[in-house]
Amino acid sequence: MSIALVTGSMIGSGVFLLPASLAPFGWNAVAGWAITIAGALCLAHVLARLTAAADGPIGPAELVERSFGPVAGFLIGFSFWVSVWAATATISIGAISYAASFLPILGLHPALSATGVIWAVTLINLIGTRTAGGFQLVTTILKLLPLIIVAVLIFLVLGQQGTAAITPYPAQGLSLGLVNQAAAITLWAMVGFEAACAASGRIENPARNVPRATFVGALSCGVIYLIVCSGIALMLPADQVATSNAPFELFVATFWSPGPAAFVALFAAISAAGAVNGWVLVQGEVPYEMAQRRMMPAWFGKTAANGVPARAVMIGSLLATLLVLTNSSRSMGGLFTFMALLTTSVTLWLYLACALVALKRRIAMPFALAGLLFGLWSLWGAGLTVSFYAFLLMIAGLPLYWWAQRERTSALP
Repeated sequence: MSIALVTGSMIGSGVFLLPASLAPFGWNAVAGWAITIAGALCLAHVLARLTAAADGPIGPAELVERSFGPVAGFLIGFSFWVSVWAATATISIGAISYAASFLPILGLHPALSATGVIWAVTLINLIGTRTAGGFQLVTTILKLLPLIIVAVLIFLVLGQQGTAAITPYPAQGLSLGLVNQAAAITLWAMVGFEAACAASGRIENPARNVPRATFVGALSCGVIYLIVCSGIALMLPADQVATSNAPFELFVATFWSPGPAAFVALFAAISAAGAVNGWVLVQGEVPYEMAQRRMMPAWFGKTAANGVPARAVMIGSLLATLLVLTNSSRSMGGLFTFMALLTTSVTLWLYLACALVALKRRIAMPFALAGLLFGLWSLWGAGLTVSFYAFLLMIAGLPLYWWAQRERTSALP
């Protein structure tokens, strides 16, 4: 279940919409993928080692708190929570983007349709963690089918046409600036490898399963992404891919037929729904775990009769819904690209903090240093404006921290 949680959270609308965002970058995106995968693996190794070195189940925020104090731990935990419900909002729109291919009515009011996805998955999580985990396992299996189909088609076309099927490598070479921008976008698809760490308290034998799920999930997803996204972006006209709301469907329709392409769109929509499920599960666990440590108001630490932190889950889904509705005027592609960069930038603060924790504790130091440099480089690639917005979102949670401290003080005799 833990590996399914990681891969399910990673394989969502990110990989299925990224070819459209990356098409203008051409071969620069391939280099961006390679750097992103290497950087994500370094960070995954750091998180796995930190979790294994802990004396029990522990989330990323608590790791930071133990090394840099309660305020730093809160800021990182809160920024991670923001990134989770922001990802929930973005991925729900991705689900509608593909679902509208075979149910056009969903595309008439995509914001309302995305809201329906959010709350349907929220209901599944409110029923219980086991129900959510079973749904995650099923959707993880189903969502692999589009990736397998596209990967097989890529190799078949290359076997028949050779390198003639691929956009030629640019004579002027690669651009470091474009590679940096592309890498910042590709990192969105890698976000999620920390899901098992965040939900370690709900995973059986976390000392063994969390590190394994984190590294295996990141590595397997990264390799799949590199193959399928690069194949789609380089084997179809860039302008067609860039304007498509369903690039996987476009690829299958071009190199196979429209019938199988419709099934790919269906499974891509299921994939996005599975990713929403993974993030809704985590969006409840993060504030619940912080409330247990009195880093968030006690209100977030209440559970339902079945043990689910229902309040935290519903508040996260409510914020995701507001994010979708307040951006309903944006185009599908514009919303995806902006929210992908914003979510990635917010999450990067968590990755940077964990790398600093590892350096301070002298754990996996070469990987921690590489992950730190990669994180700073990615923030630059996302753009100063988006990174500044991410910083503002992180510090916006300070009133909740002060509220929690007042509760702690008032509870003293």
